[in-house]
Amino acid sequence: MRNFDLAPLYRATVGFDQIADLMDRVLTTEPTTSYPPYNIEKTADDAYRISIAVAGFSDADLSVEVRDKGLIVTAKKAEDETERSYLHRGIATRAFERRFHLADHVRVTGAAHTDGMLHIDLEREVPEALKPRQIEIAKGVPVQTDVVEPKAVN
Repeated sequence: MRNFDLAPLYRATVGFDQIADLMDRVLTTEPTTSYPPYNIEKTADDAYRISIAVAGFSDADLSVEVRDKGLIVTAKKAEDETERSYLHRGIATRAFERRFHLADHVRVTGAAHTDGMLHIDLEREVPEALKPRQIEIAKGVPVQTDVVEPKAVN
């Protein structure tokens, strides 16, 4: 696969750090794992839920952290001291770390662990300055047409 050097992009732009970081993340060749499986759903216009299958993990084994515009979910199972002899072991309880990049103005509102699923609720809060606003159009107000050089009054 090709490797792209984005250093010239960083040197020649101001304020586009997020786009460059996103391109850098997409173009890096990191092995992706499918463990544990997860869903991302939209629960309302500005609300989302990430559901991760965490069968076999207790609340104490799981950690949910928000850091550097990212959501990091980790799990580490405590070592089982009991000696067991498995005929078949199909339930994976291996440690994992799953990262999700959060967009601007998205914050985690809560997390719940029920029935082997970890549900993380997110909400997008757009600041008032970025929300669309309606401009009222004045009616019947005379408009000054000679804007460049106003007429001198004697």
